[in-house]
Amino acid sequence: MRFSLRWLLVLAPLLLCGGTLAQGYPSRPIRIVVPFPPGGTSDILSRLIGPRLTEKWGQPVIVESRPGAAGAIAMELTAKSPPDGYTLVLTDVGTLVILPVLYPKTTYGIQDFAPVTTISFSPHLLCVHPNVPVSTVPQLIALAKKRPGALNYASSPAGAPYLAGLQFAHRTGIKWEYITGRGGAQSIMDVMTGQADVLFNGMLATLPPVKSGKLRLIAVSGEKRHSSLPDTPAVAESLPGFLTGSWQGLLAPAGTPPELVARLHAEVARILHSPDMKERLQAQGADPMGPPPAEAAKFLRDERDRFTKLVRETGYKPQ
Repeated sequence: MRFSLRWLLVLAPLLLCGGTLAQGYPSRPIRIVVPFPPGGTSDILSRLIGPRLTEKWGQPVIVESRPGAAGAIAMELTAKSPPDGYTLVLTDVGTLVILPVLYPKTTYGIQDFAPVTTISFSPHLLCVHPNVPVSTVPQLIALAKKRPGALNYASSPAGAPYLAGLQFAHRTGIKWEYITGRGGAQSIMDVMTGQADVLFNGMLATLPPVKSGKLRLIAVSGEKRHSSLPDTPAVAESLPGFLTGSWQGLLAPAGTPPELVARLHAEVARILHSPDMKERLQAQGADPMGPPPAEAAKFLRDERDRFTKLVRETGYKPQ
């Protein structure tokens, strides 16, 4: 974290106020920045949580989509915002952890944020366009080997779905072309419209087009079949040990007083584990998380180490 006179002027009164500050928070609108276009998982979760915070605290919670540079624009904006609890970011594993792993010159890292909590986790869905003539993992592998490079894989340029495709190709020895869009919603649209053939993507955003028949579901990428899709096999049934998934986290700028972070965590965790929210998330394949800030911080460090190892093992070099 980089300190300057400006930050000292911001932090000094916050440190002096302590618990009093937390008691008076929030006294004005809160902004949740989302690094992706509307329609993706992070956007959906922000718009589920925001109104409930507004209802509880009586202050507007504004969801602001700031896509661009694979999410880096929103992350930098949040990292540089005053650490006063009024600018937060709700992002995913790709933007927060994977992008800095793939691109060491990325101007931010997990050290630039104060984790509030992790929101939810969902295994990826492996889907294809309905015209792709496969319905199982072995059939997909056979088709890709028969036509090397002919299948197009849709994903954001740096994220968990991208590395899911990388891991799948590495494990099976297949080759496909990567079409990189602006996030999960764009990847889904690319496959739905036939501009791409296949994708891994989070369940929350991907289940609706599966249910409407616009995508064909092949498998779930968890360790086993998901309770919401008991008839859908896991990729691991064909590729033992294969596991990928997406998670989202809510973060404040580094230096945000622990009292404010704790208050935010308490309310967001309450929302996530309320019976109706829990039922809604699980029905769409997302399991609510909500650990306290210290546990969330450890989780982020562990994820960074895990993806660092994956990139090293696959020998992946960003283009």
